[in-house]
Amino acid sequence: MNDGTQTSADAAAPTVAKPKLALYWAASCGGCEIAVLDIKEKILDVDANFELAFWPVAVDFKTKDVEALEDGAITLCLFNGAIRTDDNEYMAKLLRRKSQVLVAFGSCASEGCIPALSNATTRTKTLDWVYRDSPSTDNASDTRPQTKTQINGFEIELPAFWETVRVLDQVVDVDYYVPGCPPQGHQIWAVLEAVIDILKSGKPLPPKGAVLGAGNKTCCEECPRTREEKKIKRFERIVHKIPDPEKCLLDQGILCMGPATRDGCGGKCVSVGIPCRGCYGAPPNSHDQGTKMISALASVIDSEDPEEIERILDDVLDPIGSFYRFSLAKAKLGRRRESLGTAVVSHATEDAK
Repeated sequence: MNDGTQTSADAAAPTVAKPKLALYWAASCGGCEIAVLDIKEKILDVDANFELAFWPVAVDFKTKDVEALEDGAITLCLFNGAIRTDDNEYMAKLLRRKSQVLVAFGSCASEGCIPALSNATTRTKTLDWVYRDSPSTDNASDTRPQTKTQINGFEIELPAFWETVRVLDQVVDVDYYVPGCPPQGHQIWAVLEAVIDILKSGKPLPPKGAVLGAGNKTCCEECPRTREEKKIKRFERIVHKIPDPEKCLLDQGILCMGPATRDGCGGKCVSVGIPCRGCYGAPPNSHDQGTKMISALASVIDSEDPEEIERILDDVLDPIGSFYRFSLAKAKLGRRRESLGTAVVSHATEDAK
C-alpha cells in the first residue's frame, strides 16, 4: 500500500547526459549521410551511446539549434562534404567551434572528391555551363543566381559560390579523417565503436590528424587478383573488354588506381572486375595521388620511345578525372585560373575565393 512516501527504490536515478553527436552535409552528393545507415542494427548502439545534436538530413534540426549550444558541447561531429560556398564555410566554422572532435568524413571533406573537379576550370565557366551552355539548359534570358534578390517585398539570400572548392582542413582545424566515397559501413562502425570505447574507458584519443577507418598500405594489398607486373602497350576501357577474373586489371591494360590508393575498402570494386577509382585517397607517405599513379604507370608502360609513350598515354582519355577524381583539391598542381587570357596553375590554398 502506497502511503505517499517515496522510497529509495521509487526515486528516479539521476540522468547522465549522453555525449552529443552531430552529422552535417556540405558540398557533396549526400552518400556519406546514407552510408551511416550501412552499419545496420548497430545504429541502435549509436542511439544508446549518443544524443543526436544535429543531423538535418534526417531530423528537423535548424542552424539556430547549433548556434544555441555552448562551445564544445558537441562531443563528435562527422562533417561530410567539401567547402564551395559561404554557407559551407559558415557551418564548418560553427561546427568546429561547437565540437570537441571534428572529423572530415568521406572523400569530399578529406580531399575534395567530385565537387573539386571544378577546380580544373573557373567559377565563370562552371556557371556558364550550368545556366547557359549545357544541352539540357533552357534559359534564354541567361538568368543567374544572385546572392541577394528582392521578390514581392522580401529579400532572398543565397550563399556565394566560390571560385575554388576547398577541403575541410583548408578552412578549419580537423582532428581526424575517415576516407571513402562513401566510407564502407564496417569502417564507419569501427570508428564509432572506437569512439564509444574511448568515452566509456577513458582511453586516450588517437594522435591528431590520424586517418581512421582505413589501412596503411595500398588497395593492391587487399585485391584478390594476381599481379605479374606485366608491361603495357595500350590502355583499354573496362566497357570495351571483359577482364580475366583472376588477373590484375592493370596487367590487362585497364587503368586501375589501386597502386595509388589507400587500402581499407576491402577491395570491393576490384574483386568484381571494376577498376579502383581511388576513393580512399593517397596511401600513407604519398602527398599527391595523381603523381603517385603517374609514377606507377611509368613503371608498366612497355616503351622507351617518347612518341610511342605519348600514344599509349593518349588512351587515358581523362587524366585529371582519372588521376585526381577524388583528390584535386589537395593536389600539388592546385587549380586552373584564368589570368590575362592565359591558364595558369596555383595551389588551392593560395587561391582567392
